[in-house]
Amino acid sequence: KRIPAYPCGTAICEVEVDAETGHVDVVGSASVDDVGRALNPMLVEGQLQGGIAMGIGQALMERAAYDPASGQLLTGSLMDYAMPRADDIPAGRVELRDIAALSNPLGVKGAAECGSTPGPAAVMNAVAHALQGRGGQELNMPATAESVWRTLRGETKSMP
Repeated sequence: KRIPAYPCGTAICEVEVDAETGHVDVVGSASVDDVGRALNPMLVEGQLQGGIAMGIGQALMERAAYDPASGQLLTGSLMDYAMPRADDIPAGRVELRDIAALSNPLGVKGAAECGSTPGPAAVMNAVAHALQGRGGQELNMPATAESVWRTLRGETKSMP
């Protein structure tokens, strides 16, 4: 009988919200991941940090917008589609737990999704906590400065 090899882990982050502008700054992050036996721990840690950056981008900036009438993509270039830059990503802490998989001779598990899967939830939970009692539980991704600013003021606006 084959036993599947699933990675698992958790992530947390700390954010600061500027109440005047709605800007969310991720000031810290940490994750602990079990990827099985890491054959090259430095490469795996880099992969996990990249996944966390992807999660931060998804939670705070990346939005595909379409024209409601024509269906035309409005965010078709990097001039319109925001992605995180190096200064948007904190120096996060990544910990690996080496629990060998029983399903293969190397004891390895997947690592690619470990950073990017919990990242958006960790960021959005931190934002919701920062806006607790001020509408943060109603905030959808991406939590752009405009949407956070509107939430803080009790406004709602449907974005294309």
